[in-house]
Amino acid sequence: MVKLNSHISSYNPNDAIFLLKDISDLMKESSTETREQAIQAGTHYSEMLPMEYKPSKAYMDLFFSSLQQYKHKLAIAVGVVAEQIIQTKGTNLVLVSLARAGTPIGILIKRYIRYQYNLDVPHYCISIVRGRGIDENALHYILEHHPKETIQFIDGWTGKGAIKKELEYAVHTFNERNNTHISHCMAVLADPGYCTSIYGTREDFLIPSACLNATVSGLISRTVLNDTYIGPNDFHGVKYYKELEQEDLSNLFIDEVTDLFPSVHSHIDNQLRYITSTYTDPSWQGLKDIQSIQNYFEIDDINLIKPGVGETTRVLLRRIPWKILIRKQNNPDLKHILLLAKEKNVPIEIYENMAYSCCGLIKPLKRETI
Repeated sequence: MVKLNSHISSYNPNDAIFLLKDISDLMKESSTETREQAIQAGTHYSEMLPMEYKPSKAYMDLFFSSLQQYKHKLAIAVGVVAEQIIQTKGTNLVLVSLARAGTPIGILIKRYIRYQYNLDVPHYCISIVRGRGIDENALHYILEHHPKETIQFIDGWTGKGAIKKELEYAVHTFNERNNTHISHCMAVLADPGYCTSIYGTREDFLIPSACLNATVSGLISRTVLNDTYIGPNDFHGVKYYKELEQEDLSNLFIDEVTDLFPSVHSHIDNQLRYITSTYTDPSWQGLKDIQSIQNYFEIDDINLIKPGVGETTRVLLRRIPWKILIRKQNNPDLKHILLLAKEKNVPIEIYENMAYSCCGLIKPLKRETI
């Protein structure tokens, strides 16, 4: 029997139910250098936790200014995604966000549906791990409690589409094994990789929640799947960072965007019409761009290439970057990228041959000269 501790976050319990095991007292973070060496030597990233980046005052100022600049655009994208979900799936829904980048987006979509349709749809937060699959114990829990509802998966954005592919494979395998019919459709706010069919935009724009880690994600870590802490009947694991409670911006971020819903109706309608008139099936164009980058820079492991604003931010916060590629200079979406790169002495290089606005390259540690 899986033990449920659904309040392991700083979010309002009505906003999300977390199907995750609390391992706060069990696991320590690894330094960025130690973690990078272990990952590139073959240890799976989900078996370790990165150190939480402590933002400088300049970076926090940039986060707040970015939130003010982009929250209107974000509210529109949330409404556009929510309306498409309702159109395609109906209202008998269960929202399932993929921890942790998907979690604030799932909360915003739940809030929009409650605002617009006066419906309080369930929202669960579960773990999926690249190369390891989805938390099947969490899926079983959801199906047991919502046997007649339709599941809609939610993430924040697409990079090269690794999680989308993982979700497709994991759900297909789960369905075959359990004689279920879950859809692997994944809704995102931004789909610059052209990987999914429900999106708010395919523009690679700054989603402010990508700028920070736990302090804008309910004070939870990224998810852990390590046999030392996670048994066969457990949910995947997560830490709660109680020591960061004074710095927590998770609910501020949600409220800032939610407050704009009444003022963006016409913009949502316009964007929905635009998406309908310009829609194309997922082409995975982003992955083709990444393969070109891989060849150009002679990078053996495609997992060392992290495209898009969100993924590039993660590289700078969690990994050891080699260099940052940007498509063009003076892009306002990249101010925080440029500041982080400056703080960490990471070189910036112009690379125009990609659909993304930027791309982070992780340093291949096996190279002697780079």
